[in-house]
Amino acid sequence: MIFQVQDGCFGYGGRPILRDINFSIPQGDVLAVLGPNGVGKTTLLRCMMGLLKWNGGCSSIDGHPLDEYKATDIWKRIGYVPQAKANISSCTVREMVLLGRSSHLGLFSQPSDEDWRLADESLEAVKMGSFAHQRCDRISGGELQMALIARALCTQPEMLILDEPESNLDFKNQLLILDTIRGLADQKGISAVINTHYPAHALKISDQALLLNRDLTNCCGKTSEIVSECNMCRAFDVNVRIHECWYDGCRYQSVIPVSVARTG
Repeated sequence: MIFQVQDGCFGYGGRPILRDINFSIPQGDVLAVLGPNGVGKTTLLRCMMGLLKWNGGCSSIDGHPLDEYKATDIWKRIGYVPQAKANISSCTVREMVLLGRSSHLGLFSQPSDEDWRLADESLEAVKMGSFAHQRCDRISGGELQMALIARALCTQPEMLILDEPESNLDFKNQLLILDTIRGLADQKGISAVINTHYPAHALKISDQALLLNRDLTNCCGKTSEIVSECNMCRAFDVNVRIHECWYDGCRYQSVIPVSVARTG
């Protein structure tokens, strides 16, 4: 699947928020969406999926605008992973993951043995099989976020869209989430769009980055080129330094905020 946004524009009540958004995500690629608070990162995700209608431009799958697809057909190909919320229901993890099959079921259909099997496979894919019968309101934030990824995988999507999946998690759970996203792309060819506050996370797992600026400009391209000291300063009004290190034969990069940039 190739997912594209062409000349995407959106605003509320005449106030523009997103302007001239363009990108293309081939199968197995990860795109990171970056930018300061209030520039429309979550709004972008909602427009991409058709939950909000672009004021101009369009989203397309394999060259066909989303308007040409039935909603159920879109949600069979795209899995959405929202931020984990504290007020999640008291159903079991397995039951919650099964909800990912809803786009495949008829209005009054009962889940089949195959649906339950896919729910169990999805939990195993994110190493959450042992949590299947625990209640969602009694597991940790990191465990819940993994369960939400499993729910999205249960629909057997070709692309995942994730809204700040690693926020409010400790170092270990952040790494587990990031490694899971990258692993799904590399091993199963599942593309991903991840909205993140962490430029270093974009450098770690994404092939492309889309950087949204407060002045409605944006830039998109290879992550190593977009996540630069100059671009980060322009977008966030913060001076940064990007450092690299090697560990166990692998190269890692960190983005260190040094000081608030002087303007004017």
